[in-house]
Amino acid sequence: MTEMVYGVIPQRDGDPILPRWWRTVDRWSISCVLALFGLGILLGLAASPPLAERNGLEHFHYVERQLLFGAVGLVTLFATTMMSPTMVRRLGVIGFAFAFVAVIMLPVLGTDFGKGAVRWYSLGFASLQPSEFLKPGFVIVAAWLMAASHELNGPPGRSISLALLIIIVAFLVMQPDYGQTALIAFAWGVMYFLAGAPITILVSLVGLVVLGMTFAYNNSEHVARRIDGFLNPEVDPTTQLGYATNAIREGGFFGVGVGEGQVKWSLPDAHTDFIIAVAAEEYGLVLVLLIIALYATIVIRSFMRLIQERDTFIRLAGAGLASIFGVQALINMGVAVRLLPAKGMTLPFVSYGGSSLIAGGIALGMLLAFTRTRPQGRMQDVFNQRH
Repeated sequence: MTEMVYGVIPQRDGDPILPRWWRTVDRWSISCVLALFGLGILLGLAASPPLAERNGLEHFHYVERQLLFGAVGLVTLFATTMMSPTMVRRLGVIGFAFAFVAVIMLPVLGTDFGKGAVRWYSLGFASLQPSEFLKPGFVIVAAWLMAASHELNGPPGRSISLALLIIIVAFLVMQPDYGQTALIAFAWGVMYFLAGAPITILVSLVGLVVLGMTFAYNNSEHVARRIDGFLNPEVDPTTQLGYATNAIREGGFFGVGVGEGQVKWSLPDAHTDFIIAVAAEEYGLVLVLLIIALYATIVIRSFMRLIQERDTFIRLAGAGLASIFGVQALINMGVAVRLLPAKGMTLPFVSYGGSSLIAGGIALGMLLAFTRTRPQGRMQDVFNQRH
């Protein structure tokens, strides 16, 4: 006798794909994703025209591109949610292989677009940031390896995943891209912890991270400048953090009004890294709290469903994907309010960015595919089999 997780849902032979998908997918999380994308377009209408004007482009050039990339990302998301866990794993492994090769080739074929970090490929009509696609792929591969290590006579999956993480971190630091490095390392740490890693190993890894940050601070002028700026009690009002801090302060509880904000004329990254400052200034704390609630709903509902999942691979991969999604949003908003050092990182599904929107669609589509309800035995049965 089997039961569906989170309640009994009948599943009939020959059931059409769409009705079965609709009954089993987490509709609350999908609604939150659509709401975030809608808010991103709304904020883009305010934040991107000044940049388009400075670059001599049409008024809503970046909004139109965000709609295009967002549509591709949402189609990708919905298509991925309909896949079985086995298909998602295959997609993740193949995607990781391509993204890993692309990251390796960045020093040769990549460009920095004048930003000092070689993170992108110029495609002419758009740019591609392979590290965005590397994140979900690595989570899938690492979860697969860790799950395999739990099998009888299985490979040393946790050790292999650690070696793979070190290689990836080395290539990302070479760009340099400390933000994506932190996200990938954090997701791996969450999965490693859930896979039953000894606490001594986790503490040792935290020590290595601290040493790595110290090395970066002492050997990178760029990193040192950002950390010093974060630790400095006085904020330079002519910097991006200064503009963002002032905008959040001016917005207050209800904002200064739609279209009345001024920070979008000063911040070059108002439509990407500091989009939350535009939201806070024009719509106030009310909209910021709504955005936080939407992210929290997706992450919390995902973990609630994954807690009851018996498949080790699904549980680990889902936890890694949910961690990346939530922590990326946390870092983006934390930087804007000076809770964290400045770090270029988009706000998922809200900020402008083709690679971010499409890769985000893939990652969250994988997460929603893992959290769909499926027939499986009772959790107690699993514990009984171990005795």
